[in-house]
Amino acid sequence: MTRLFAALIAALFIAPFAFAQSADDVVWIQVEAQPNLAAATDRARAYSDNLEDVNGFALGGSWYGIAVGPYRRDDAELLLRRYRRDGVIPRDSFIQLSERFQQQFWPVGANVLNIPLIAPVDPASPTETQTDSEITQTTLPPASEALEQENTATVEVETTQVPVLPEPPRDETLAEARASERDLDRAAREQLQVALKWAGFYNASIDGAFGRGTRGSMADWQGANGYDATGVLTTLQRAALLKQYNAVLEGLGLQVVRNADAGIEMVMPTKIVGFDRFEPPFAHYNGTGDIDARVLLISQAGDQDTLFGLYDIMQTLEIVPEEGPRERKSDSFELIGENGRIVSQTQVSLQSGEIKGFTLIWPAGDEDRRRRVIAEMTKSFTRLPGTLDAAAGGGDRQAVDLVSGLQIRSPKISRSGFFIDGRGTVATTSEAVQSCGRLTLDDETELDVVVDDAASGISLLKPRAALSPLDVAAFNTVPPRLQSEIAVAGFPYEGVLGSATVTYGTLADVRGLQGEENIARLALEARSGDAGGPILDRDGRVLGMLLPRANGARELPEDVAFAVESKVIAELAQKAGVTVDTTASSTTIKPQDLREKAKGMTVLVSCWE
Repeated sequence: MTRLFAALIAALFIAPFAFAQSADDVVWIQVEAQPNLAAATDRARAYSDNLEDVNGFALGGSWYGIAVGPYRRDDAELLLRRYRRDGVIPRDSFIQLSERFQQQFWPVGANVLNIPLIAPVDPASPTETQTDSEITQTTLPPASEALEQENTATVEVETTQVPVLPEPPRDETLAEARASERDLDRAAREQLQVALKWAGFYNASIDGAFGRGTRGSMADWQGANGYDATGVLTTLQRAALLKQYNAVLEGLGLQVVRNADAGIEMVMPTKIVGFDRFEPPFAHYNGTGDIDARVLLISQAGDQDTLFGLYDIMQTLEIVPEEGPRERKSDSFELIGENGRIVSQTQVSLQSGEIKGFTLIWPAGDEDRRRRVIAEMTKSFTRLPGTLDAAAGGGDRQAVDLVSGLQIRSPKISRSGFFIDGRGTVATTSEAVQSCGRLTLDDETELDVVVDDAASGISLLKPRAALSPLDVAAFNTVPPRLQSEIAVAGFPYEGVLGSATVTYGTLADVRGLQGEENIARLALEARSGDAGGPILDRDGRVLGMLLPRANGARELPEDVAFAVESKVIAELAQKAGVTVDTTASSTTIKPQDLREKAKGMTVLVSCWE
């Protein structure tokens, strides 16, 4: 016992001196948590009578923790095992980080989280006086080394009486545990089943009935946590299980937030989100901590049409990824969207002419915490009188790609295309279909690639749903005259304007700059979104398709553009089994009719992640 106590004293004196300089490596041994300051102070005082380095900190939510340290992580883990084994600290003590602690309450007046640690005087030489610089230069073995020497060396110490350590809370007998369990209401019993299921020991329904399955899961949990596997949890064991279950929520600051303007009260993670602004129908709570999370409160007056409109609009937003389940009912809807970056969950319902709900946006890969947070938010959601004023906020963040301050989901790239047959087959530039998760026509109809010919720069796409084009391209395979007037139809601003525009120019050459066949040079000012659009002659027949501007060291004038000729498109279509119109025509149509014909056949092709 003397050797054991000597090693313990050495560890307690040396470990604080040898802690790592990196903040990430400094940890504590949390030994207790008490629900009020008075009880926590009494326990901290009891530990301090017998142990060094006892500190007390507020934990938030009216709880106060008692911790020993700080130590290097390796030393702390070694001491934690030794203290548990020898009954110095409770068996559910654990390693804790400084960031989990708030204001210090013990020792009175101390503030160890904000001042450097000072190494203690060497207890072997109590009569020597050492300066701070001498202490700093002294080299002592770390606590782990001192403990490892226990079985190989005898430590000489003065005769010292073993201190009386704080008595850990007495656990209940089996009979007492059964008696205390009978006092649990159904909600408390169900909560234990939920915690056991979360811990992986229970897989049946949550019914509050402690049958054979629940008893077996309790016994399994007891065995895994070092308790006698009786199948009946004591009061302390129930607290330990729930502490494990709730540990994932530490540091989030789950508290009830009341927003009278929105007419909503609910639990929110207040340590990581805070109110930012109103953008009706949303109240924005943006991230304030290390976790990139956001919360939206949704509140507006309306009817079923308003609810259904909100359901559609929400799915166009960046905060609601396209992948994930979604369900719309007559008076409510739920949206879950997820990608490699975020998981978003929205719950909204209509009651008495008021549409209310919320959205939680959470980083992907943190599903345990997200599910717990969303469960707490859902359970606590309370509707208060009134809805958010439609004029609230001022609308300072207005933009065509924003809805109430939220970014609308946008494609990677959008280019022009045009119908080449009555079934809705679309010709477009190959640039538009590279590395796409999905392709759409006018942001709605899904498209599949029929053929993508990188050599010619042409792609042919097929709609998944049947279409009836307003107009279809008729190809002119006869070389036109040089300097003849031409027109290109397209979406120069990638769909911002909502409909195709027509730009006019002339045919400058029937070859490329280096004499390339099947390439026409145009005197035409076009933008990147126009690429893939049809080039039409005065008869309204398609001469070719506009190609993207080449990226290279040589900068061409703004009015120089190139097109792949129509015969190349027609040949590619025929090889793919698509029949196109190549009949000759010499009928000149009016400029207004030409414009309407061009717009009728031209579509927006969008490539999405």
